[in-house]
Parts: sequence; C-alpha cells; structure tokens
Amino acid sequence: MIEKKGSAKWQGSLKEGKGRVMTETGALDAPYGFRQRFEGEAGTNPEEILGAAHSACFSMALANILAQADMTPDSIETTATVTLDASSLTITKVHLDVRAKIANADEAAFQDAAKKAKEGCPVSKLFKADISMDAKLA
Repeated sequence: MIEKKGSAKWQGSLKEGKGRVMTETGALDAPYGFRQRFEGEAGTNPEEILGAAHSACFSMALANILAQADMTPDSIETTATVTLDASSLTITKVHLDVRAKIANADEAAFQDAAKKAKEGCPVSKLFKADISMDAKLA
C-alpha cells in the first residue's frame, strides 16, 4: 500500500472565509477560497488541483503503456480541463489535451496507448464525470 496525504485548513463562512491547501511533502501550499473557485481570483481551487493531479497521473500511465509497446516518449504534455457545474456543484466532465513527442511512433499504437492510459490511470478511475481526450503526436 502507498499512502500520500493532502490537507486543507478552512476558516470562516463559505463566501467570506479562506483556506490553505497543502501536501505532506510541502510541494503545494496555497491559499484557496470562494473567490478563487467561483470568481477567478488568483489562488488555487479544488478543480485546478484535480486537473493537475489527473494530468500528472495520465502522463505517467501513458509513459508506462508506451514502454510496454517499445515506444519511449521524448515528452508528454497533458492538460486536464475539469468542468464544475456551479449550480449543482458537480464535476461533469474532464477533457485531457495530450501532446507527445515520440521518435518513429506508430499513430495507431499511440492512440491505443493513450486510450488505455485514459481509462486506466488511478485518477481517471476516481471520476464519475465524462472523460474526453484529444491526443496528438507532435
């Protein structure tokens, strides 16, 4: 078993309060609040953090699956756009935008690997939302 910890501290009401979100390693220690989440104010929010986690997890899963197909990526760049329906407070979808550089890559094998990574990465498995993807070789 591997266990990692993230934590948050919140003070005050929903709209006027403020919080800090942290990881146990100290790699993330950032303010968050209502205005960051719903009004675009500087700082972070849960959806942004989920997008970063999904991007990282997916990229690692893709690298692993590509290695099994004898393809070594020079780079994989992934952006996850997490959509929150503000009226129902539900994450409704995640879109993965993937760009990979792989010397002599086979397009069909790459697309198959990307699909497997999208379905199999641990963070993908957390979401009940629809996960879409646009994966391209650079």
